[in-house]
Amino acid sequence: MKPREIREKTFEDVQNDLKAAEENVRTIRFQLVTQQLENTSALRKAKKEIARLKTIIREHERGIHTLSVLAHTVEPPQA
Repeated sequence: MKPREIREKTFEDVQNDLKAAEENVRTIRFQLVTQQLENTSALRKAKKEIARLKTIIREHERGIHTLSVLAHTVEPPQA
């Protein structure tokens, strides 16, 4: 997934994607150890995806790039 596509998601979606990517790395490592992994480049790609997601989360935290806001979020009226 490209960084532009990730930045269009909400913060919660990116965090969920990060958890899924980390689980994917665990699965790939298990397959590697048990010699069931045919595509050895999958581990490298999965680790790069994690790094990409963490970078975008950090950019959001620092205010460099902001992630999309939930569409159904409504600000309370000013009194």
